[in-house]
Amino acid sequence: MRSVASGGRGCHTSEADGARAATILRVGTVGTGDDWRVTFRPDIPSPARIYDYLLGGKDNYPADREAAEEILAAAPDARLFALENRAFLRRAVKFLAAEAGIRQFIDIGSGLPTQGNVHEIAQIYAPEARVVYVDNDPVVLAHNRSMLHGVTNTAIIEQDLRRPASILADSQLAKLINFQEPAGLLLVAVVHFIADSDDPAGLIARLLDGLAPGSYLVLSHATADSRPESAKAERVFDRATARAYARSRDQVLAMVAGLELIDPGLEWAPQWRPDPAAGTTADPGRSHVYAVVARKPA
Repeated sequence: MRSVASGGRGCHTSEADGARAATILRVGTVGTGDDWRVTFRPDIPSPARIYDYLLGGKDNYPADREAAEEILAAAPDARLFALENRAFLRRAVKFLAAEAGIRQFIDIGSGLPTQGNVHEIAQIYAPEARVVYVDNDPVVLAHNRSMLHGVTNTAIIEQDLRRPASILADSQLAKLINFQEPAGLLLVAVVHFIADSDDPAGLIARLLDGLAPGSYLVLSHATADSRPESAKAERVFDRATARAYARSRDQVLAMVAGLELIDPGLEWAPQWRPDPAAGTTADPGRSHVYAVVARKPA
């Protein structure tokens, strides 16, 4: 459900682009009464496309832009959330590939493609790195399939985070992921779209149970801890393809219970191993996002 567009791009998807996207998806015609999973529905806001808009991307529609503006009204730092979340992803993947020796990655809730995708970052430090992207949004799947066409050691699969056994059993994933070797499991800005009733901590545990000891979890999660009034932004997602659930620090920390937290532990995203060249953030809580990297014990 996460997505980021190339920095600085401000043009938006036209109605003609929407029609072309519907054709590419081959999931039916544009409509207003069908399930967004099987019919192209630009009238329903999508978390991936809202996120795209917040970073000035082009792959969004009027409904997404309207929803994003409502979010900004409730949480004026929402654009900073997206920027800091993306920066954390880059630093975490660099750590796994360059320092931890990880050579295979599973990115669940991958979102729309952009510059600096996971495989591009990982392969800078480990050219042989293998990456499987996972998403359940048909627009995201179509864009990623186009991006990855002809790109070796990568795949995109249609699966849902709420079905970890199905993800781990996917034949396409098995072609690239060796379950006998440690992997990097990326859950970046996606778990806050999982309801408590779906047991997010349990879903994470079941995914890690299927991975080798020494595997890593990269997790970021939205929160209203620093600005309680921003919790109103959650309600905007009530009419989107996924509802949102901001959580407290203790709730996020409980999701990594039993894992070895990599220094500096659970922090505001800007404070997780910041790039010295980027400078420091005076108020990291403005990011509205917690970040952590943790290791499955050997």
